[in-house]
Amino acid sequence: MIEQITPRQLPAWLQRAAQADGGRLPLLIDVREPAEWAVASVAPAGAELLQAPMHTIPARLAELDRERPVALLCHHGGRSMQVAMFLAQHGFDRVANVAGGIDAWSLQLDPTVPRYG
Repeated sequence: MIEQITPRQLPAWLQRAAQADGGRLPLLIDVREPAEWAVASVAPAGAELLQAPMHTIPARLAELDRERPVALLCHHGGRSMQVAMFLAQHGFDRVANVAGGIDAWSLQLDPTVPRYG
């Protein structure tokens, strides 16, 4: 089962994940497209950010550490959930989906992050 975390819950999740992983920063993968990153992006403290469009993940799977905690982010949470399930099916045990995506991020955490259609 994929853990669902809200943007508000993400900082605590990142902290717990880092503590459980010996202090190594968890990975936050933003699976949106480059045009979306240009409109709105985040780089939360306590995580290493990787911007990798959803369609590139299968080809980049070997680059990712299956032992590292991974949170996934997209616009509303749908694409990131699909990638989270894909990673879980490929041996990633500590995977979380940021429910509501960057749109919820803007609404819940930081209204300076632009919302887009």
